[in-house]
Amino acid sequence: QVQLVESGGGLVQAGDSLRLSCAASGRSFSSYAGGWFRQSLGQEREFIATIARTGGGTYYADFVKGRFTISRDNAKNTIYLQMNGLKPEDTAVYFCALSASVSLSVRERHYDYWGQGTQVTVSS
Repeated sequence: QVQLVESGGGLVQAGDSLRLSCAASGRSFSSYAGGWFRQSLGQEREFIATIARTGGGTYYADFVKGRFTISRDNAKNTIYLQMNGLKPEDTAVYFCALSASVSLSVRERHYDYWGQGTQVTVSS
């Protein structure tokens, strides 16, 4: 069983940056692809970014390209999401997830483990 804990969220102003972290417990972290999703109030959860097991491949939603960067440190069992140029519309709860079977997927159903989420609020 794998447990995920996100951290790094908070209240920032438009244009600021945040780095989210997702720490995983359990074994074989490097055997999982990773992903970040977010859910705004009253909206469905949406895909943000995904990273391959070794970190050699990444894929992003169009709305974050050039602003957000996903990375991972397998020695630390951690996945990161660097967010620059934050906008008020980026306000959401951000979730990390791991997939045991599908690499670089944008679909929630391909992810096996989920964190509880961390709130990001961007004021204008």
